[in-house]
Amino acid sequence: MRSSTSKSVVRWEAVTQNSTGSIVPAEGSYAGVVTLAPDHPLRDGRTVDAPLLRAARGDRPAHRPVWFMRQAGRSLPEYRELRRNVAMLDACLDPALAAEITLQPVRRHGVDAAVFFSDIVVPPLLAGVGVRIVEGRGPVFDRPVRTRDDVRALPPLHADALQPIRETVGIVAAELGDVPVIGFGGAPFTLASYLVEGGPSKDQQRARAMMHADPEAWSALMTWCADVTTAFLQSQIAGGASVVQLFDSWAGSLSRADYERSVLPFSQRILTAVEPLGAPRIHFGLGTAGFLDLVADAGAEVIGVDWRLPLDEAARLVPGHPLQGNIDTALLAAPREVLHAHVADVLRRGDAAPAHIVNLGHGVPPDTDPGVLTDLVEVVHAAE
Repeated sequence: MRSSTSKSVVRWEAVTQNSTGSIVPAEGSYAGVVTLAPDHPLRDGRTVDAPLLRAARGDRPAHRPVWFMRQAGRSLPEYRELRRNVAMLDACLDPALAAEITLQPVRRHGVDAAVFFSDIVVPPLLAGVGVRIVEGRGPVFDRPVRTRDDVRALPPLHADALQPIRETVGIVAAELGDVPVIGFGGAPFTLASYLVEGGPSKDQQRARAMMHADPEAWSALMTWCADVTTAFLQSQIAGGASVVQLFDSWAGSLSRADYERSVLPFSQRILTAVEPLGAPRIHFGLGTAGFLDLVADAGAEVIGVDWRLPLDEAARLVPGHPLQGNIDTALLAAPREVLHAHVADVLRRGDAAPAHIVNLGHGVPPDTDPGVLTDLVEVVHAAE
C-alpha cells in the first residue's frame, strides 16, 4: 500500500491593529509553502487520466464521472454504525476512522471519486476556536465573532495542527490507487457567517450587517477565514487529494453587489493560493444563479450548479467552464422512472458545457436510500 505524504510548512501571523487603531490583516498574514512528494497521485500519474480529472480539464472521458456531495455520511448504515457513540468532530480528527468513512461510498456506490470526510469548521477548531456540532442543528461556536476585538482574538493556525488532515487523506489516496480523492473547504463567506451568527442561520443577517457596518473588521475576518481554509485545502492536497472543492453554502443570501465587493476577493484568495499545486478546483455555491459569472471569476476551473439553474443556461453564463451538477435531491425519493427521466434531462443539458461532472444540486439527504445512489451511478456510467 502506497502512502502520499509531503513536507508542509505553513506559518501564520495573527490579525493585528495598526497605528491608527483600525483592524487590518497582518502584513504577510499567510505565508505557506507546500510541496508534493514524488509519490503523490498528481506527480506519479495515478489519477491524471481519471474520468473526474479529465472532465475537470474540459475533456470528455468514456463515461461521465459522478460523485455526490455528502456521499460519505448519514445516508449509509455502515457510517451510522461506525459513528455510534463518536462525536462528529472527534470522528473528523481520527485518521483511521475518517479514512474509513471517506472510503465507504466508493466501495458501495462505485463513484468516480472519494470526498474527504470532514467539516468546514475543522480549520477553526484546529486553530483553537471553540466549536461543537450539535445534533439536529449543526456547528455552534462558543463565542460568536461580532466585534473588532473578537476578530483580533482569533488565533493562528499552525501547520502541526493539520497533521491529522494530511494523514487521513494519505490513507485514502493509498487505498484508492487511481481513483482520486476530492479535498474540500468552506468558502470564506459561509465560514464567516457561522462565526458571526454563532451557528446556522436562515438568512445570515448578523453577518451581512457586519459586512456593511464595519467593512474593515469584515475584511479582516474574511481574510482569516480564507487563510485557514487555504491551509486546510493545501494540507489535503499535500496528503494526496487530486481535486479540491470550495463550498459556499450560504452565498445565496447575498446580493450580486455584496458578493462582488465583499466576498469574491476572499474566495479568489483561496483559489489563487492553491492553484500552484496543480489540483483542479471546483467552486460550488448554493443559490448563486444570479451571479454565477462572478463565482466563475473566483478562479476555479469547474463551476458547481445547484438544482435551480438548468445546466445549459449555466453554460451560457460561464462559457468555457466544465460544469458540475445538478440532479435535484428531492427526486431521489421519487419513483425510479421519474428520477431517471430527470437524470437524462440533466445529462442532455450538461452537453452544453465543455465537460460535465455529474453530481447532485446539493448534498445527499440523510434519509436517502443508498440503493438509489448506487443505481444512479450505474445509469450515469451507462449513458452515451
